[in-house]
Amino acid sequence: MPNRPLKLISWNVNGLRAVLRKEAFIPFVKKHQPDILCLQETKAKQGQAEIDLPEYEEIWNSAEKAGYAGTAIFTKLKPLSITYDIPDADPTLFEDRFGQPLREGRIITMEFEDFFLVTVYTPNAKRDLARLKFRHTIWDPAFLSYMKELEKKKPVVFCGDLNVAHKEIDLARPKDNRKNAGFTDEEREGADKLVEAGFIDTFRHFYPDTTDAYTWWSNFGGARARNVGWRIDYFFVSSKLKKRLTSASIHPTVMGSDHCPVEITLTY
Repeated sequence: MPNRPLKLISWNVNGLRAVLRKEAFIPFVKKHQPDILCLQETKAKQGQAEIDLPEYEEIWNSAEKAGYAGTAIFTKLKPLSITYDIPDADPTLFEDRFGQPLREGRIITMEFEDFFLVTVYTPNAKRDLARLKFRHTIWDPAFLSYMKELEKKKPVVFCGDLNVAHKEIDLARPKDNRKNAGFTDEEREGADKLVEAGFIDTFRHFYPDTTDAYTWWSNFGGARARNVGWRIDYFFVSSKLKKRLTSASIHPTVMGSDHCPVEITLTY
């Protein structure tokens, strides 16, 4: 029976080596002591950054392209199994325009006794929306299908930078961004389908009407200081985990990246 709190934190660090140089990463981890820390946009391979956190097992899924994308998980809990990317996905779905496989290190799945934990760094549609079609017709459906397949076995927790503000409440200037990457109808439809499939947006579960709660800010125009931001980093959980969900929070004062960490606590 679950009887203790399990603290899970997700953070798009926008370059793990950069956030380490800013001396923001290790102090944050030591202060908050997550049981599991999920990272996105690591932009590094294991061993390229010197990380002194011996109590954690490090699990990495790095992009082939140097200094690009990538995910990692630091965990105090030993997983039963680890899976990278979307297993058994049609490889032709994830090829570039030259027919080469897109190995971008965007997903890690850890299996525990009674749930799966997935961290994901969803592809950005790009400023000119060049990757919107891929995102809408290939990535989002494939990711949702994978979450549903996992859920057939046991409940799922997935977290990360989903690169979409789901509702107007989730960004400071919705009217100005209706056709911009991160707030297109197509990307928001992908988020709709996650909710329709029964996955719970944990922050909105606790704070359905809270405004000005963001996780990413542009580096331009003093956006962070003025809190002109977007909520694009999430924890979703299967509805079966709803009773075990005890809190959800955002850490907007944590610096080091243009994103801030997000957190949930479950009973375990």
